[in-house]
Amino acid sequence: MPQFEPTIISFLCNWCAYAGADLAGTSRLQYPPNIRIIRIMCSGRVDPIFILEAFKSGADGVLVAGCHPPSDCHYLSGNLEAQKRILLLKKILLQLGIEPERLRLEWISASESEKFAAVVRDMVMKLKRLGPSPIKNGDIRAT
Repeated sequence: MPQFEPTIISFLCNWCAYAGADLAGTSRLQYPPNIRIIRIMCSGRVDPIFILEAFKSGADGVLVAGCHPPSDCHYLSGNLEAQKRILLLKKILLQLGIEPERLRLEWISASESEKFAAVVRDMVMKLKRLGPSPIKNGDIRAT
C-alpha cells in the first residue's frame, strides 16, 4: 500500500507569507511538495467558505499564513480578523467531524523562508499521522 501523502491548500498573504514562500523557493530550501499555494492580498480576506470548500474538494489540510500581529499587516488589522475567523472555524470543523488540527494559522514574514519551510514540513508530518481527510473517506457528509 502506498504511503499517504496529504494535500495542503494554503492561502498566503501577498506581502509577507507569500514573499517568505518565494524566498524559500529562490533559496532552494527543501520542503515537501504537498502544498498548493493560493496568493491573496491579506489573510483577513480569506472567507471561511474558501476553507470549507478546500476541505470539501479533497484537501487534507489548510494553511492560512499572514503578517505578524499586531501591526505588521499592510491592511492594518486583517491578520487579527483572520485570527478570529480561524478560531471560530476550528470550532465549526470539530462539529463537522474534521480535526481542527487540519487547519493552521501562521504568521510568516517576508524574511522567514526557513520558518515557511519548517511549517510545511511540520504540517505534512502531522497530517500523515492524522491520515486522509474524513471527507475523502466518506466518514462525514460533504454538503
